[in-house]
Amino acid sequence: MRYMMKQKFWSFGDDFHIKDQEGRDVFFIDGKAFSWGKKLSFQDMDGNELAFISQKMFSLKPRFEVFCGGKKFAEVIKEWSWFKSKFTLDVPGPNDYTIAGSFWEHEYDFERGGESVAWVSKKYFSWTDTYGIEIVDGEDDVAILATCVVIDLVCHDENND
Repeated sequence: MRYMMKQKFWSFGDDFHIKDQEGRDVFFIDGKAFSWGKKLSFQDMDGNELAFISQKMFSLKPRFEVFCGGKKFAEVIKEWSWFKSKFTLDVPGPNDYTIAGSFWEHEYDFERGGESVAWVSKKYFSWTDTYGIEIVDGEDDVAILATCVVIDLVCHDENND
């Protein structure tokens, strides 16, 4: 499945729209404007919350928790690295994703079990904060898309420091 993610230019919180390959709106991420740490609600277009993303405060590394149905489902962690940035999407069991590439240019891959399962690219989009995401069938689209939002937030925060 292919998606296009775009951050809303004028908003009080960190809001994102996600469209499918046909150009239809399929998800909306509503960032809370005034909160301690970043907090975002990942919703379908009917306003049903599919996931809740919360920044874990007082952590040595940037770390976000993803909740589904009120229970912690996964954690997105920016790993320490000397030469290249790397993220981990830590999900229950041995199915963690490793995310590596050029995060500043929105050109990176998700790997699980040594195989690429999702690709993020800004190559075909010239306007700010818009990029394409392609996910292999059978993968958890919501978890991968939520991780893309987290990576965008972490990279913007680091760029503004």
